[in-house]
Amino acid sequence: MKYLVLIPDGMADEKVESLGGMSPMQKAHKPCMDTLASKALVGTVSNVPDGMVPESDTANMAILSFDPKVFSKGRSPLEALSMGLTMQDDDTAIRCNFVTLTEEQDNYEDRIITDNSADEITTAEADELVKAINRELGNDQRHLYTGLSYRHCLMWKTDKDRYDFTRPHDIIGKRIGEYLPRIEDGGEEFLEIMKASYDILKDHPINVARKARGLKPGNSIWLWSPGKKPQLPSFKDKWGLDATVISAVDLIKGIGICAEMKSVDVEGATGNVHTNYDGKAQAAIKAFKDGAEYVYVHVEGPDECGHRAETDNKVLSIELIDAKILTPVYEYLKSTGEDFKIMVLPDHPTPVRLRTHTIDPVPFFIYSSADELCGVKSFDEESAAATGLYVRDGYTLMDRLVK
Repeated sequence: MKYLVLIPDGMADEKVESLGGMSPMQKAHKPCMDTLASKALVGTVSNVPDGMVPESDTANMAILSFDPKVFSKGRSPLEALSMGLTMQDDDTAIRCNFVTLTEEQDNYEDRIITDNSADEITTAEADELVKAINRELGNDQRHLYTGLSYRHCLMWKTDKDRYDFTRPHDIIGKRIGEYLPRIEDGGEEFLEIMKASYDILKDHPINVARKARGLKPGNSIWLWSPGKKPQLPSFKDKWGLDATVISAVDLIKGIGICAEMKSVDVEGATGNVHTNYDGKAQAAIKAFKDGAEYVYVHVEGPDECGHRAETDNKVLSIELIDAKILTPVYEYLKSTGEDFKIMVLPDHPTPVRLRTHTIDPVPFFIYSSADELCGVKSFDEESAAATGLYVRDGYTLMDRLVK
């Protein structure tokens, strides 16, 4: 038996007026998803436990069968692992975004965050900004490491691994003052480095050139999601399956590596709507050919479109995932003559109206080539909820897939 798990990150949404009262999932032309869902077990699942923040680390851990309440220690340590960084016991890894702040205000606190990704700054540009930060603010206790695009890792020898930062994608369009680290809560050092970063970056040649091209600058860092050295059980030991993870996002790759899954990098995979869909499909097919029994394909595009309030691009990303990833991998699995199962679900919703994650249940389907069922005509939030099947704990969903 082969297992394909496809995660269109943040795909679930609300009904949108500009789409004629349909959600992006309902609007998207996705014949492969709809066909498989018509013969599958369909329902909704909560991947984020009550009381936890609806982040991708929590949700994807759950989908991979690891209880987030037990294993979640922040996303940045997992990203650090994917980046090849070695954490010591006294290290705290902190996620560091390059963000765009308005520049006309005199005080840092009065600025407004307009983009949590600095217009999806390129990795090469971001690397130059990382070097500038390290020259001015790096020391024996802290160092910033370059990740992918706007996502980077600050390694800091501090015990404040549970500091309650605000997620930048939650406050787009808002004045940042009330969301900054608080001196009274012990966040003074974090606040100082964030404010200092603005002075270093606002006139940096990279940002001057970006603005000249009509792009938003990465004129400040934003710290969030700290954590200590991560630990997860072996996926192979738990399920007896040789597993591969395919993602452009360090966080997802880090989860896979921590669970002793094979992580495959795909050239041209960007983490946004303009990614190498064909490359991800071919990587999944190759993984199966090379002996993988379980392949986990994560696609970030719908989530990024949700954060950027790009409704049409979110629809497009779903259509491209269906046509360029799900369809060819399904056709390959069918051609082998072996039994296989396919599970498709987003990790969490990212509504374009809100531009951030929500904790609502998400639709899922599990298709089995050996046991076709009577499912739903369209794979979307509404039809999945109408089946009445609700899985409260997302980390138990693997039991339905495998057992």
